[in-house]
Amino acid sequence: MIYKWLNHELDAEEFNAFKQLKDYQQLMHLNEGVQGFKASDYRVSEELQTVLARIDQKKSNKKTWLPIAASIAAVFIVCFGYFYYSTTTDSTFKTLAAQKESVELPDGSSVELNALSELSFNANTWNDNREVQLKGEAFFKVAKGSKFEVQTDAGKVIVLGTQFNVKQRNDFFEVVCYEGLVNVIYQSYNINVSAGNSFLLRNGKLIAKEKENSIAPSWTENYSMFKSAPLIEVLREFERQYDVKIDVKGIDTSQLFTGSFSHNDIEVALKSITLPSQLTYNKTNHTIILKRE
Repeated sequence: MIYKWLNHELDAEEFNAFKQLKDYQQLMHLNEGVQGFKASDYRVSEELQTVLARIDQKKSNKKTWLPIAASIAAVFIVCFGYFYYSTTTDSTFKTLAAQKESVELPDGSSVELNALSELSFNANTWNDNREVQLKGEAFFKVAKGSKFEVQTDAGKVIVLGTQFNVKQRNDFFEVVCYEGLVNVIYQSYNINVSAGNSFLLRNGKLIAKEKENSIAPSWTENYSMFKSAPLIEVLREFERQYDVKIDVKGIDTSQLFTGSFSHNDIEVALKSITLPSQLTYNKTNHTIILKRE
C-alpha cells in the first residue's frame, strides 16, 4: 500500500485505508520534506525500508507478546482450576452388588460399606467439618474428636465418638448404636440412641426393636439377620448381596420373616429364606422366580 502511495496509484478506498496506518503522519511528513527537491531513488527506497522495518517490528512484538500472555493465562487458569477442584471435590466410594469395602477417613475413623452403597466426604475440609454423605448402609467406628455427622436422604446422625450402623434404603431408615451415644434427627424426631438400642423407621412409621446384643452388624460377618422384617425387605437385601433379581409375582411379600441368610453360598441362602416361608424357587441366569408351595 505504501509502495502504491509513493507511485500515486492508490484509489479512493485504498487511500482511506492508507490514512488508517499508524505511520500515516510520519509518511506525510516525509512526503512534505521531499517536495522541495528531487530525492534520489536510493534515498526514497531507504526511507521506505526504514518505515516498513518499523512496522514489521511492531507487528512482531505483538505476535511475540500474545503467545506469552496466552501461556501465562493458561497456566493461571490451570493452577486455579486445580486448586478449586482439589479443595471442593469430594472423595467418593461406591460398592457394587455382592461387594463390600472398607474406607479409612482422614481422622482414622473407619467405615465398612455394605453392598450397593455410596460414601462421600471432603478430605480438605475434614479438620473443620467431620461430615460424610451416605447412600445405602455402612458401619462406622468413629475416632473421638469434634462433632461427626452422617447425612442421608432420610435423616442425619450426629456422634462424638462411637460405633454404629446406618441403613437408608428407599422407605427404610435404621440407626443401631453399638457403642457410645448417637443423636438421630429425622423430620420432627430428635432422639438420642445409646449402646444396644436402635432407631427404625419403616414406611415413615417408628418401629420398636429389641435390645441389640451383638457388637457389630451381621453383614460385616457375611450374613444378614432379620427379626420380624417384611419378606420384601429380606429379598431386596438378598438381591444386593448376590447381584440377582427376584421375581415375586403371586407372593405375599408383606409376611414377616425372622431368620438369616449367608452371603457366601447362594443355594444355602435361598433355602434359608424359602423353607421357613414355605416357598420354592427356580433359577434362570440372574433371575430367581419364587413360587408358593
